[in-house]
Amino acid sequence: MLIIAGYLEMDPAHRDEFVAAHQDLLLRGRQAPGCLDLAISADSVNPGRVNNFERWESREQLNAWRRVANAPDTGIAIKDADMLEFDVADARPPVFE
Repeated sequence: MLIIAGYLEMDPAHRDEFVAAHQDLLLRGRQAPGCLDLAISADSVNPGRVNNFERWESREQLNAWRRVANAPDTGIAIKDADMLEFDVADARPPVFE
């Protein structure tokens, strides 16, 4: 399993436009083979931050999606970004005590 998680920072005046521009991509991506979860969402605390989360069954399925994803070109300047990819060897439900 692969997880891609992080954030993008942009002018707060354009954040909601950026998120809305990706709605079609999210709807299509969630239907893509191997997609376990996909989210691009406005941060609830920082008005200039967009959070990104992706969970995929395999690298091959992620690469296949990326070839056809056709991400929108919003023209919105990204001021900063921190995005990482994680290879997951094991997963289980959380335990809350």
